[in-house]
Formats: sequence, C-alpha cells, structure tokens
Amino acid sequence: MKVAAIQMVSSTRLADNLDRAGELIAEAARGGAELAVLPEYFCLLGQRDTDKLAIQEPFGCGPIQRFLSGMARDHGVWLVGGTLPLTVEGSEVPPQADRVFNSALVFAPDGRCAARYDKMHLFRFDNGAERYDEARVLQAGALPQLFELPSVDGHVWRVGLSVCYDLRFPELYRHYTAQGADLLLVPSAFTHGTGQAHWELLLRARAVENLACVAAAAQGVCTRTAGAPGAIPWWWIHGEPSWRAVKPTARAWCSQTLMPASWPVAGPSCPRWSIGACETPTVSGLAACASVGSSGIPLAGFGVAGGGSAGDAGLAGGTL
Repeated sequence: MKVAAIQMVSSTRLADNLDRAGELIAEAARGGAELAVLPEYFCLLGQRDTDKLAIQEPFGCGPIQRFLSGMARDHGVWLVGGTLPLTVEGSEVPPQADRVFNSALVFAPDGRCAARYDKMHLFRFDNGAERYDEARVLQAGALPQLFELPSVDGHVWRVGLSVCYDLRFPELYRHYTAQGADLLLVPSAFTHGTGQAHWELLLRARAVENLACVAAAAQGVCTRTAGAPGAIPWWWIHGEPSWRAVKPTARAWCSQTLMPASWPVAGPSCPRWSIGACETPTVSGLAACASVGSSGIPLAGFGVAGGGSAGDAGLAGGTL
C-alpha cells in the first residue's frame, strides 16, 4: 500500500488551506496513494489559540468535514484529515463554548467517516519566560482509536491514530500494537525547537519499540513549527539504516516498498525508491536501505518535517 504524508504550511485563511490541501491530495492520488495523511491543523494555523474556535464544527457536519469526505470520495483514497476543531458536545463532556476537541477524522474511499480520534495529550510549556498551554482552548480526548484499512493487495492494516504531542507517551502506542496495529499515524505541528531535538528521535523510537510502521505529516517551518531541521520531506526505514541525503526543493514525492510482516530474515533489504517519476534523488529527502531483524517484521516509518522556506509543501510517500 502506498501512503502519502502531506506537508503544508497552513495560513490563517481557511479557504486557501482547503484549496492547497485539495491540490496535494489530488497529487497523492495521481501518484497511486491509497492512504493520504494531512498534518495537524491543516485547515488553519491562527495568530491566536482562540482563532480555531471560530471555525469549529459539530461532529458529522460542516464545510471542513464535507471537504474531507468529498476529497476521499472523488479520489478514491483513505484520507486522514490531520486535525480540525470539533465542538465539545455529548453526554460525557458538558458543552463548552471556549474549548474544542483537536480531532483527526478518517474518511474512507466512499466518503464516509470511518474513525475519529480526539487528541489525548495536550502540550504545556513554561520555562519562566515563555508559556504555552493547549488546555486553554482544547478539551483532551479520552480514548485511543484504531481503524482497519483493507488495501488493494489484500492485506488489512490495523491503523492506530495519534496527534503530535501524543508522540511523547509510548504507552499509547504500546496499547495500539497490543491490539494488533501495524501502522501508526502521527499528524503533527511540532514546534521548531522541540522538533529539532526530538521529532525524528521519537518517531524512530515508536517504530522500533512497536515493530510497526510510523507515518507522520507535519507543518512547515515558516509557521515556527518544524518536525526536524534540514531537508523536507524525508523518511526512513528502521533497523540498520544507511542514510542518503539529497538536495532540497519545495515539493517531493518519495516512494519506498515495505512488506507487511513478510520481509526476508537474513541479509539487508534495499527497497526501490523514487521521487516523482525519477529513480534518482533530485529533491529534498533522506532515503534508506534497512536490515530486518530476526522477527522478519519491518521496523519502518516516514515523515515530512519543517526546515524549508515559506511556501514549502509536498508529499512523502511509502509503499507499505
């Protein structure tokens, strides 16, 4: 199964962000992706935390959800809508006008909503001089969420959902793999400083410790968010990687081949990879060949990360 992790540099304009997301989803579908993952807050990165309250939608209706449903149906792909603000409602949580859920919605190729995950772990930071607390405008989610994705090759992927700061809580991912997850998704808008230090490290750790594939789509650096320093997009296969860096430009499609629990045990596996229609590296990214451990299960993941200039957006893809 080919997966596209879509990087965006979202703005304060909802309509512009949806237009840009639509272009990238279409590009992913043309490239053969069965699953496309948008980044956290793909629909809006406001100037203030409270800006997201103005575009909140009740679950099941609203222009952002209609957009995601239509994109999935029109292009025949599984689509993970990064995150969007959903109204706090229901019997378990009293309605709150000043808080929303930060929710990842999954839409099937027929346009139906197949899964919903509300971000459980909310980021808080205070170093004495700077202070930030997502809980000022976000309501924490209560439950993990898995969904099943039948790919065209006949394999049924069990996919665990998470968002950004969740990445720092390994117990969530252990829960998913205990439930049989073999693909973990992490749409994100990591801050630039923490991204430089920990983005790649944490994604690789979650992949290695869970013997699972990890795909992460992130916001770009001009918004002061960044998954990691350097080139965009990039991705890796874990095991004993042999890294190869290439020159940066603004847009890219990378492809690797990962087989679900069926790689040879002995010797390195070096899958094909390409960017666009080329078989040689011409745009930003890191590619790797990997050795597979004695379990025969691929330790794999890929992500797009900030580190480019304003306007950088594109796709990183893997064939799982």
